[in-house]
Amino acid sequence: MAPADGVTGVGTDASDEGADAETDTSVADAVGDEDSPDSDDPDVVDRTVLRRQAAFVALTFLGMVAGLVGGWVDASATFVRWSYGVAYVFGGWYGLKESVRALREPAVEIDLLMVLAATGALYIGAPFEGALLLFLFSLSGVLEGYAIGRSRTAIRSLMEMRPESARVLRNGEETTVHIDDVEIGDVFVVRPGDRLPLDGVVVDGESSVDQSSLTGESVPVSKEPGDDVFGGTINETGSLEVRVTRESDDSAIARLIHLVEKAQNKRAPTQQLIDRFEQPYVLSVFAMTAVAIVIPFVVLDHAFDPTFYRAMTLMVAASPCAVIISTPAAVLSAIAAGGRRGVLFKGGEHIETAGDVDAVAFDKTGTLTEGSTRLTDISASTSGPTDDELLGIAAAVQSRSEHHLAEATVAAAEARDLSIPDATGFEAVVGKGVHANVGGDTIHIGNPRYFETVTAGRKIAGLGAGTDRVRELEADGKTGVLVVRETDDNGDTPTDLMVLGWLAFTDTIRENAAATIRKLREEGVETVVMLTGDNERVARSIADQLGLDEVHAGLLPEEKVDHIEALQERHEAVAMVGDGVNDAPALATADISVGMGGAGTDVALETADIVLMSDDIGTLPYAFSLSRETRKTLYVNFAIAFGAILIMIAAILAAGIPLPLAVIGHEGSTVLVSLIGLRLLRFEG
Repeated sequence: MAPADGVTGVGTDASDEGADAETDTSVADAVGDEDSPDSDDPDVVDRTVLRRQAAFVALTFLGMVAGLVGGWVDASATFVRWSYGVAYVFGGWYGLKESVRALREPAVEIDLLMVLAATGALYIGAPFEGALLLFLFSLSGVLEGYAIGRSRTAIRSLMEMRPESARVLRNGEETTVHIDDVEIGDVFVVRPGDRLPLDGVVVDGESSVDQSSLTGESVPVSKEPGDDVFGGTINETGSLEVRVTRESDDSAIARLIHLVEKAQNKRAPTQQLIDRFEQPYVLSVFAMTAVAIVIPFVVLDHAFDPTFYRAMTLMVAASPCAVIISTPAAVLSAIAAGGRRGVLFKGGEHIETAGDVDAVAFDKTGTLTEGSTRLTDISASTSGPTDDELLGIAAAVQSRSEHHLAEATVAAAEARDLSIPDATGFEAVVGKGVHANVGGDTIHIGNPRYFETVTAGRKIAGLGAGTDRVRELEADGKTGVLVVRETDDNGDTPTDLMVLGWLAFTDTIRENAAATIRKLREEGVETVVMLTGDNERVARSIADQLGLDEVHAGLLPEEKVDHIEALQERHEAVAMVGDGVNDAPALATADISVGMGGAGTDVALETADIVLMSDDIGTLPYAFSLSRETRKTLYVNFAIAFGAILIMIAAILAAGIPLPLAVIGHEGSTVLVSLIGLRLLRFEG
C-alpha cells in the first residue's frame, strides 16, 4: 500500500538480501523526490509525509461527499464531475505513484489493484463507490503509518535524552561546548538533575544515577570515582566530574539507537515470506478478476456492467492489504516494547525465533552469578614465598589479563597495598590459565588442566600436594588455581618447575537467578543447562541451589559448542546466555544468543541476537514472553486478514454484496490488524 510504504517502507517487493537496503531508504525515496521535505531528520520526514497524506485524505473525503450530495440535489453535472475528480485525484495520488514505481522494476503491487478497481467503478457509472474505495484505502494507509510510526518513535525518541552540550573543565573553568566538540579525555561536570551528555568514568564526586532510559533498571545506581557512567542517563543527588571515554557517535545510547533502528529494518521470517508471497498473490487476483469478467460475459452471455461491477468487488475483497501490514505492525511494536524494558532485539527474526525456545544454556560467571569474583584464599607452599609475595607475583601476571579471576587477584593485591612487579611476555591459554615472565622467571597460573597440557611431561615439584589442595577448595564451592614458577637457569632450556602456592576465588549467585529459572519454566522452557569453564564441584554447587537440569563444567569454548549442538538435536530452539567473550562460539551456534549488555558492552552488543541492557537475567523471561505474545498476535492478525478475505469473497459470490461493503470490510480489517499490533507497545509480561 502506498500510504503505508511512504511512512515505513513495508509492503515493497524486495528480496531477502535487499530488504535491509530497501527499508533503510527514506520516506522521501518511497513517495518521490518532490514530496521530500527539506530535512535530514527521519522524524521530520515521517511527520511531514503523514500530514500531507492526511490532507489528501481530507480532500478525497470532501470531493466524495460533494459529489454524493450534488447527485442527491440534482446539482449540475459539471459540479458532480469536478467533485468526484478531486476525490479520485487526491485519493489515488500515492497509489498511482507507487504502482508506476513498481511497474518500472517491473513488479505489481496491491496499490495497482485499488487504482484499477476504482477506475473500473468509475467506468461502469459508480463514481461514489470508487471514491469511497480510494478514501478508505488512503485513510487506512495514514492510520497504518501512524501506528508503525509510534513504534519507531518510541525508540528514536531516545535521541532526545542526550543533551546537545556539555560543561567541560578547561583551564580550571567550566566551558559549555557542543558534544561533538568534546574529545576523549576531557572532563565535564554534571549537577543534580542534569542528563549526562557522554559516556565516561567518574573522577570526582559521588551521586546516584537513573539509568532506566538505557538499561531498564528501576532503581538508581550509586556512582563514585572509578565507576562508569553513560550518556542520556540522569544524575540525581550529587555533582560529578566525569572523564570522557567515548565520543558522542560511539556512546552507549548512540549505539543502542543505531542497533535498534537496524533491527527494525531486519525483516522477520513471516514478513520475508509475505514479501515473496505478495506479487504472485496480486497476479492471481488479477487472473481471478479476468476470469470473473470473461466467463459470465463471454461464455454465459451476462450483461457487462453487473459482471464488471462484481469483478471489481472481488478484486477489492481479495486484496491482501491486511496480510501485508499485519507483521510489521506487530514486530516493530514488540521491538519498541522490549527497548523500554532494557531488552534489545536485534531484528524481527529474533523475536519470532525466541518464541520457539524450549531449552536455555547459561554461562555461569556474570550470568547466573554476579561476576564480582573475590579472592578468598592465599596459601604459599612451605618452601615458597610469603602469602603477600605470592599474591604480588600472581597479580603481576594477572594484571595483563581481562579474566574475572585476574581482576579479583589484582584487586586483592591493591587492597593490601602490595607492590606489583612488572611482567612481560604474557600469554593466555583460553579456559585453562596464563603465564608471563616476572623477575626473570616464567610464572604459570592455571587450573589442573593447564598443567596436564601446557607443561605435560615435565616434573613439577609439589604438584601433587597443590592439586589436592585445589580439589579441597573446589569441594567447598570455590575456584582454585595453582601458581607455579619455571626457572631458566642457563637462559636457554627451562630446567625446573615448582609450585609456589595456590589461590581460591568465589562468586555469589545473582539474587534473582532462582526466580528467573522458575519464570523460564513457566514460559515453556523445558531444559535449563549450565555450561561453564569452572570446575565441576563449584558448578554443581550452584546448579543444585538453582535447580538446573544439567551441568557441564570444565569446558573449553569449543566444548560448549558441542553441548549446544547436542541440545539442538533434542529441542526445537536453544538459547545461549553469556557475556559475549569466551562464550562467543557457543553464542554463534545457538538458535538465539543472549548477551549481558552492561549498558552497552561492545562484545555483547555486537555478537548477541538479544541484549539484556541492564545485565539483569530477570528480564530474560520477559523477552521470551514478549516473543510468544508477538507470535500470538501474528496468528490473530492472519486469522482476521485471511478470514475477512474469504468471508467477503463468499458473500460476493453467494449474495452479491455491493462494492462499498467490500471496501469497508477490506479497509476495516487492515486498520484492525494495525491496531492489534500496536497493542504490543503496552505489553508488560
